[in-house]
Amino acid sequence: MSTDAATAARTGGPREDGPQILEHVMGWTLVVVVAMLLVRLGLL
Repeated sequence: MSTDAATAARTGGPREDGPQILEHVMGWTLVVVVAMLLVRLGLL
């Protein structure tokens, strides 16, 4: 399989050349928000 075919077969998702620090920050922000929601609802 050539690299052109592999590139064309991608159907979305995170790109390797994107800003990974932004992905980490947004991921941890989501974790914190979900944890705060669970604590507010008394589920944790």
